[in-house]
Amino acid sequence: MKFTLSWLKDHLDTQATLDEIVYALTDLGLEVEEVSNPAERLSDFTIGKVLQAEKHPDADKLKVCKVATDEGELQIICGAPNAREGITVVVAKPGVYVPGIDTTLGVGKIRGIESFGMMCSEREMELSDEHTGIIELPSGEVGERFIDWLAENDPAKVDPVIEIAITPNRPDALGVHGIARDLAARGLGTLKPLAREHVEGQFPCPIGISIDEDTRENGCQVFAGRLIRGVENGPSPQWLQDRLRAIGLRPISRLVDITNFFTFDRNRPLHVFDADKVSGDLRVHRAKDGETLMGLDDKEYTFSDGHVVISDDNGIESIGGIMGGLHTGCTNETVNVFLEAAVWDHIQIAMTGRALKINSDARYRNERGIDPAYNMQAMEDATQMILDLCGGEASNVIKAGEVPNVARAYELNAARLSSLVGMDIPESEQRQILTSLGFRLEGNMAHVPSWRPDVLGTADLVEEVARVASLTKLPSKPLPRTHDGVARPILSPMQKREAAARRTCAALGYNECVTYSFIDEASAKLFGGGDEATKLANPISSEMSHMRPALLPGLLQAAARNQARGFMDVALFELGHAFHGGEPGEQHLLVSGLIVGRSGPKDVHGASRPVDVFDVKADGEAVLAAMGAPAKVQIRRDGDAWWHPGRHGVICLGPKKVLGVFGELHPKVLAAMDVKGPAMAFTLWPAEIPMPRKTGATRSALVLNDLQAVERDFAFVLDADVAALDVVNAAGGADKALISEVRIFDEFIGGSLGEGKKSLAITVRMQPSDKTLTEKDIEAVATKVIEKVQKATGGALRG
Repeated sequence: MKFTLSWLKDHLDTQATLDEIVYALTDLGLEVEEVSNPAERLSDFTIGKVLQAEKHPDADKLKVCKVATDEGELQIICGAPNAREGITVVVAKPGVYVPGIDTTLGVGKIRGIESFGMMCSEREMELSDEHTGIIELPSGEVGERFIDWLAENDPAKVDPVIEIAITPNRPDALGVHGIARDLAARGLGTLKPLAREHVEGQFPCPIGISIDEDTRENGCQVFAGRLIRGVENGPSPQWLQDRLRAIGLRPISRLVDITNFFTFDRNRPLHVFDADKVSGDLRVHRAKDGETLMGLDDKEYTFSDGHVVISDDNGIESIGGIMGGLHTGCTNETVNVFLEAAVWDHIQIAMTGRALKINSDARYRNERGIDPAYNMQAMEDATQMILDLCGGEASNVIKAGEVPNVARAYELNAARLSSLVGMDIPESEQRQILTSLGFRLEGNMAHVPSWRPDVLGTADLVEEVARVASLTKLPSKPLPRTHDGVARPILSPMQKREAAARRTCAALGYNECVTYSFIDEASAKLFGGGDEATKLANPISSEMSHMRPALLPGLLQAAARNQARGFMDVALFELGHAFHGGEPGEQHLLVSGLIVGRSGPKDVHGASRPVDVFDVKADGEAVLAAMGAPAKVQIRRDGDAWWHPGRHGVICLGPKKVLGVFGELHPKVLAAMDVKGPAMAFTLWPAEIPMPRKTGATRSALVLNDLQAVERDFAFVLDADVAALDVVNAAGGADKALISEVRIFDEFIGGSLGEGKKSLAITVRMQPSDKTLTEKDIEAVATKVIEKVQKATGGALRG
């Protein structure tokens, strides 16, 4: 919504400055988006006088002028046809920014002759589109600021333009009068009353109007009009043209400009038909599918069933509340006009405007809501303005339908302002604010004005008072303490685990995915699902026919889509539910991660490598640790069929307590999912992690040991099928109190060991807690380690 400062002052008697008005508008909720102030843009331009103008020696169309300025006589080269001796001009000296050409002037040289500035046209100063010649002023003193001369001789050209953003619930602010009302309520001036015109009809209106029955309820509530004959159309008066140009509208003619003026001045869209082109009566009805109209914008529009239009005997002549038709549009030859004012259903306007892709000022206002109670008065006010500017005489007013009754009232409870907003304002001041906004108070009941469709309850009354009083005055108060001590935790343990898992996966470099909970049958069967129990009765599509049995199918599909677009190396994770049945409760929470491709980009030093099983093992263990899993776990190899049989591990606490799985996905699964490997993944079950025994917020005491640890290495010759985990567990069980860590650091197969044998080398770390270990103590533990490993694996210490 744009308007000028002088336009605002037509409705608001105020001495407030532009800055005060701009601040108040934003504070009232009418956020100022831009202020265009010519006084700032043109402040550096001055008035000069051409003392001499001679032809440029090397250019037929250029003149070398001597110009008197406030800095003395300057030489300026000019190509304007009207540059001549004796005229008063506007001068831009070197260093001045010229907005029309977006250039800061410097000293130039044109065809070998220096030029110290320029003499400006109106377009170069963004005053109009005129650029056939430089500005010739009828008066003015040399050196005087041009902006000061404009303010005295042509104030419309220095009128600041304010643009505000209007929220959809404030249609009353789509008219300058409504904006002035808000500012007056704030205390920035006094609202000037609108002149309520009444034009007595001189003859019966020869054009009849009607609204079809199926259109009255949710199409057009009231349609009013009158004929004005004997008008003289033509260019509008200068004041009206200046206002429309200032807000970005092109003046067309008096009749059209008057309707545009009411659109922005009163938020009251109107329309005028050339009555001589109207055949018969006008009827508001719903269009039939396929009917067309050539609009005023020279575009043809095709209607669908239900669009509300205005027709005469020849067919459709206007799109109701949105745009008129070209056939009955007014021209300079128009003599008789039919003025129309109607109240349209705003939902119908929005639907029609969107379907036809028309964004007119009339649609913008009608779909947000105009003041229905002003409809008939708007007819009188616009009629008087047409008679004043175009002459003629008016018929009586005719009307179809009834003006909708939007009267409503809500109780004003002064105490609610404090409870809802936290502001303490006396009741008398609250009543004064509402009265200044147009509310009518009777006792404790506040009657809402017809132009405020957004006020729908007592809370809205509180909002209006707080808005006008200014929420910047709301005092800051500390929140009251409802209890002593530390508040009880809000998140459940599982919610905390979910947050920890997401945070850890993201920190490890994975990107989170949120995929559908249903997948295609073939993908579901690859991961143990796809049965009738998880089949959807009414799937969205054939690719979403079953509830997912795991998260990995969705991640693999996402990886395949990325690879198809050239992103071969991806790391994805998802946290969500998978389904092992079709009944309520037959789902389980999973955390799955997937890495495909290489560990990093190609590198001259050879750092890039294909991802392997140890990458996802480390990531899976890190996520488990973040969710509170114990550090000591067991790893076995009896994973599901979609894992590579020799390159995966099941993380568990004992034989039945499975915490997760990690490893390489089976090549057949990757081929079926169209993923180019290698692909490594992990899946974790957060609910299987044991809950901590202590539920308090305190942590256990930190245990530090200042005694030196001792490490010893052992190498065992074993059968090739002996699991390394069996060796680690056996060695660690030799002395659980003293041995803190067992780590494998070497594996050797072949050579002198023979067929079916291998050598595993381990490091055993011993950490004493009460005394320093002697050699005898170390040898005793070493003997136990050897015995335990030999007994558990059948291996022998390597010589």
